[in-house]
Parts: sequence; structure tokens; C-alpha cells
Amino acid sequence: MWYEKQFRDNGNLTTLLQAIRQIATFPIRIMEVCGGQTYALSRYRIEELLPNTVQMIHGPGCPVCVTHEDTISQAIEIARNPQTIFCTFGDMVRVPGTKGSLQQLKAEGKDIRIVYSPLDTLRIASENPEKQVVFFAIGFETTTPLYTLLLQEIVSRKITNLSLLTSLFTIPAAISFLAQDPECKIDGLLAAGHVCSITGLREYDALAEKLKLPIAVTGFEPADLLYGIYQVIRLKAQGIDRTINAYRRAVPTQGNRMARQKTERFFTPYDAYWRGLGKIPVSGLRLRPEYEQYEARNRFLCKVKPGIQASACRAGEIMKGKISPEKCPLFGNRCTPDTPLGASMVSSEGACSAFYRYRTN
Repeated sequence: MWYEKQFRDNGNLTTLLQAIRQIATFPIRIMEVCGGQTYALSRYRIEELLPNTVQMIHGPGCPVCVTHEDTISQAIEIARNPQTIFCTFGDMVRVPGTKGSLQQLKAEGKDIRIVYSPLDTLRIASENPEKQVVFFAIGFETTTPLYTLLLQEIVSRKITNLSLLTSLFTIPAAISFLAQDPECKIDGLLAAGHVCSITGLREYDALAEKLKLPIAVTGFEPADLLYGIYQVIRLKAQGIDRTINAYRRAVPTQGNRMARQKTERFFTPYDAYWRGLGKIPVSGLRLRPEYEQYEARNRFLCKVKPGIQASACRAGEIMKGKISPEKCPLFGNRCTPDTPLGASMVSSEGACSAFYRYRTN
């Protein structure tokens, strides 16, 4: 394919690596924000090719990984209801919460279905009018507009047996939170291209100025990532704190205004809990008061009590860049992709899963 020749060509990658080595004369810690970037860095073993002065930190950009344990427990509480059909994306089935996982519940015979589009739930609700259908809506700014399409249909069709269990987050607030943690010590950022295709660059321009950090918006091919790393190092060396769009073929400066308007119609920001990170101010999205009837938590009156998570799991420290995955005592031992104890080992975009798959052999 054309992109393989252009963005995976050995000659182009060698040129980029040489350019990085020439300017990376000082230690620099760069956080890639997106789980897709984390996956690509591990898959193509890019970190092993970088000079020793460059350290990559695997940030909190995987929605599966940051969905809070109590939210998983709420999902399990709802799915246990015999009058419920619980629909979710595949990765979420295996994520452990404080009360087990949806996969365990499915094995017990509960009606838990994996869907590939939120809109699939419209058909399921229509075919099962006697059941309450719940969709597990997780994600960042990229997927939230998809859920607004589902909500539009629910509202316009006056569907009464379909609701959403929401776990939605916004990336800039989390970046700001982490960058101001003195233990994180972030020197630059790789912002997620697909998120910026929705949000545009304005928030990231403000973030670069506020945090005094260079930011490069990148794609997910090897050349995209290396070019973004080069730009961050170059800006840092020059003492310039700004955002560079290194993914122009997919990210317009203004983003997708219509998608943002749809999101603003249905959702409003709030202080959200992130798994492994705790409460981050104004970092989540929840349904506006006029649409709260479509929130499954309200419909089912969830009363989840906080549970005890595996205290030895250190995924939160990994997302903060304090340790690398193999430093967790559970990694590769009790915690593997087949037997995950932490969410970062479940998703292919989680730092632990990517590290285990591509860097343990």
C-alpha cells in the first residue's frame, strides 16, 4: 500500500533517526498521550532505536485502561439484571473491576453482547422491546460524537428501553494534571492525531503555553511518530513552547466543528475519576440534565460500594511515567494478556499489553 512505502520505508525512517540523533544531545522525557501511539511504538520497536537521551513515557490515552473500577462494577451490577441486555465493545468485557469482569458474568449466562457500532443497539432494542438494553459508552473526544448519533436516534424515536452507561474523558485536562505532577517530569508531548481531528489545535496551543512544553500532533505510522519526536526535541532545544501539527494529512487546524457541537448538545464537563490516576478536575463528560434519563446509572439506581483493587498493580505509576511496565511485580507473572489483573494489560493499546506482546521476547 502507498502509506507503507511512504511512512514505513526504511530509508525514510533511517533519515529521521539520524536527524533525531543529531539534535538529541540532552536528556528529554516525551509522553505519548494516545494508546494507539503506545501500541505503534512497541510494535515497531521504535523506542529501541532512539538514542539513550530520549525516554518515552506511556500516558493515559487508552479509554479501556482509564475507565474506573467502580464503573466496571456498575456495569456488572446492571448486567446482572435478568431484564437487561448489556452491550459493549470487545475489550471492555475482560477488564477487571472490583467485582470481577463482564466476561465472568457472560460465562454465568448473562446476556452480554459485543457490538461493533453503538448504532447496533438500536436494532437490539427494537428486537427486544421487553428488555432494557444498555450500551457501555467509553472513550475520549474521538468516540463521543458517535454516541451523540445514538442519542439523537433514541430521542427522536422516543425509545424507552435503551440507555448508555457513560465513561467519557477529555485528554487536555489529563495532560495538564500529569504535567503539573512534579514526579512525572514531562519535557514534551506527542498529542493524538485522531483526537485532534475532532478538537482541533486551539486547546493544545493553550496547553503548550500554559505548561511550557513543546507538543507535536502525530499519526500512528513509524514515520509519523519519529517526525513528531524530532519536532518535540527540536522545539525543546530552541526553547520554544508551542504545538506543531505533524499530521496535516488528517488533522485540520480547526478540527471538526460539527462533531464538537453535537458533543456540546448532549454532554457537559465534570470532575471525573480516572483509573490509576484518581480524580481529575473537569476531565470527564456526562449527559446534560435534560438527557440524564438516558444514563443507565440513573435508570438502574446503581449503588456500587468501593471495592479493593489489586494493590500490587502499578498501572497508575506506569501512566505517570514513574516506572516502566516490567517493573510492576505482577507483569508477566500473575498479570498477562490471558490473565489480566490491570486494565493496561487488557487492551492492545494499553502500555502493559503492548510491552508484553512486542518487547518481552
